[in-house]
Amino acid sequence: MEFRHLKYFIAVAQEKNFGRASVSLNISQPPLTRQIQQLEDEIGVQLFIRTPKGVELTPAGELLLQEGQNILSLIEQTTERTRRAGQGKLGRIDIGIFGSGTLDVIPKLLLRFRSTYPDVNVVLHTMTKSEQITAIRQRRITVGFNRLLEPYPDLGTELVVTEAIIVALNAQHPLAVEEAIPLQALRNEPMVMFPTGTRPNFMDKVVDLCRGEGFLPVVSQAVGDAVTGLALVASGFGISMVAESATSLQLPGVVYRPLKNAPHAVVDLSCVYRQDDQSPILKSFLEVVKIFSNENRSSKN
Repeated sequence: MEFRHLKYFIAVAQEKNFGRASVSLNISQPPLTRQIQQLEDEIGVQLFIRTPKGVELTPAGELLLQEGQNILSLIEQTTERTRRAGQGKLGRIDIGIFGSGTLDVIPKLLLRFRSTYPDVNVVLHTMTKSEQITAIRQRRITVGFNRLLEPYPDLGTELVVTEAIIVALNAQHPLAVEEAIPLQALRNEPMVMFPTGTRPNFMDKVVDLCRGEGFLPVVSQAVGDAVTGLALVASGFGISMVAESATSLQLPGVVYRPLKNAPHAVVDLSCVYRQDDQSPILKSFLEVVKIFSNENRSSKN
């Protein structure tokens, strides 16, 4: 049985008349009649009873109409789902994430994407920068989020946001009374730094900022992520410099203060992906990233 046979049969069954069915199908009546005869010959049963007014379905025809309508519905659904997948509106995207990025910006971006493409399944994987790069190249994830990404010949990047670097300190610290803190005031302060993973990283950025002011930070603890670092700040292990998004993590005893006269105290958050990845879902995701990034820049201007 060919698809066209089923389509013609359903049209005749619904119209109960070959003439009206041929009009709805936009074909002449003789070819339509031959197609139905071929279908009956192939199945080996009579599907219609001819009457003076048109046709009536036999019991076998009733069954074929019911099953045929289900088949057509399934084909239409499959066609639509295939079309949506080709448009990047259906499927799955695996995304690499990391510590402090999950505190504010990335969840907002992922919510925007899910709201725009609700039929795309978003699967998250917590990974270090080097793990993300490897997983992208091995096609285990489609895109990753991280900071201070080096240029790679086979990978593309898209800037998501540029965040201010601020100071996190214990509420009882003498500097907590200041509205803004100059970098020089941190010269002799014990500092909790992170992360300890792949270089260059946020720790390198902090060291560079301090070096630009003529000193190196006094490292009291080096930890793997911002959450651990801020927990140590709350316990009095020292101060810490964090990306602005970390302020969404409100811990008892921790306050945040901006840096004073430090225009270079900023850090990027970008997404990275394979340049040769032509998947429609990645294209849709990057479009949402660009819109999100533009809106974020506009809100700060």
